[in-house]
This record gives sequence, C-alpha cells and structure tokens, in this order.
Amino acid sequence: MIGITGATGEIGGRLARRLAERGYDQRLIVRDAARAPALDAAETVTFGGYSDTAGMYRSFTGVSLLFLASAREAEDRVEQHKAAIDAAAAAGVTRIVYLSLISAASDATFTFARDHFQTEEHIRASGLDFTFSRQSLYLDLVPLLGGPDGVIRGPAGNGRLAPVSRDDIADALVAMLTARGHESATYDLTGPQALTLTEVAAEVSKFSDKPVIFQNETLDEAYASRASYAAPDWELAGWISTYTAIAAGEFDVVTDHVERLTGHPPIGVPAFLSRYMQR
Repeated sequence: MIGITGATGEIGGRLARRLAERGYDQRLIVRDAARAPALDAAETVTFGGYSDTAGMYRSFTGVSLLFLASAREAEDRVEQHKAAIDAAAAAGVTRIVYLSLISAASDATFTFARDHFQTEEHIRASGLDFTFSRQSLYLDLVPLLGGPDGVIRGPAGNGRLAPVSRDDIADALVAMLTARGHESATYDLTGPQALTLTEVAAEVSKFSDKPVIFQNETLDEAYASRASYAAPDWELAGWISTYTAIAAGEFDVVTDHVERLTGHPPIGVPAFLSRYMQR
C-alpha cells in the first residue's frame, strides 16, 4: 500500500493519478475528502494535518511506502514534519519518499531550504528507508513571476535557475515509489537549462501581450516593494531569500535525474511556455 499525502495538491494529485493509471493500490491521506480525486484502487482517509498525531498514526497504519509532501510554509513547519515522520515510524511505514528542495542545507541562503534539510536529517535519524526528491523551483510558476505590471522583481542579480515542471516531478516520483533501487537515494530534479531571470523574462515576453522584464533589487528595495503584503517577518525573509539564493548560485544546478528516472528529458522554459501560455 502506497500512502499519498497532499493528494489534493499540485504534486500529490498528479502523482496519485499516475499511480492509479498504473494500477497501484494507494491511500490518499487528505484533510478534506471532498477534494480528493476519485481514482481506481485508491481509498481516501482524512486527518487533521501534520499536527494531528493520532490522525497521522491512524492514516499511516497499513501503509508500507509513504509519499510525504512538505507542509505549507510556517514557522513550525519542521516540527510538523518531525511529527509526521515519527507517526510514520510508529505506524510501521518502511520507506518515506520526501518532497524536498534542491540545495537543501543547514546554512542555505534560501531560508525555507533549511527546513527541508532539517526534515531530511530527521528522516535519516528515524531509521526508516528514504528517498529524497529535491526539485528546483516550479516551472509552472514562471509565467506568473512578472505579476500584473510585467516586472519580475528581486535581488537575484545574474544568478541562474533551471526550473522543473510539476509533471516531470510527478513522473520522476512514480519511479522513486514503484521501481527498485531508490532506497537511500537523493535526486536533484531540474529543467534542462539554467537561465538568468533576465533570460526568463525575455522568454515569457514572447508569449505575453506585453513585455516582461527583470528588475534587480537591493535587499532594502526588495523589502520595501513587498511592504504592502503585510506578511510576517519570517515569511517575507523566505520570499526574498528565494532571489538571493538564485544570486548565490544555489539554483544554478542542471542534472539528468529526470531523464534517468522517467526515460524522457524534462521540458524547458521555451517549450513549456510555447505549450501552456496563451498569446
């Protein structure tokens, strides 16, 4: 039995549908059963999220292989993840496939990548088998970066990133969950080419009604331009550090891991925009 957390989300939903198409038995572990996809050979159980210890134990019992989607950004996200891992171990799960982030490290520039590193370390310490899926930023979000005024703003400088599509991630996750030989493995899922945000903006402009540009910001400018969001300090720092991590080279990673896992190359920025953006 494969357990799928986040089955109502973008990655978990794609993964669940692919597993159903291949005939795998799975348990969709969700907060709201009404939002869960109706799939063959899939049962749905509800729980109260990663803070619901009893609900997680009940939902994970009988699951041997667990896909653990990361929780939404929160100050206590690492503690939520640790509670989920502990519940999985207590319930008899044997392997966790965790949705992590590329360049996860204790001292990562991108503050949220530190959460993923701490989660990975707790999984290692749990004694469970594991597979870490570390993906780059989502290619699906690239068309939205410019906002309504067509300006991508952030202190990214000339740093590069190789965003990867959610479909490619889901395809790779199917292999991690169903094929042999992925225990104790870490995969870096990226697109085929690293681009600067200036180059990304130029690509988006080709399929937009108006030009899209990248405007590099200083840290002070980045905080000032986002002051109207009224977000808590930890969240604002996380958003801005996405760009400073790009500048630091933490997203300048290109691998062949998607193709190795799926048998097909990942889609790149130009092809994705051509396929999915409307003029």
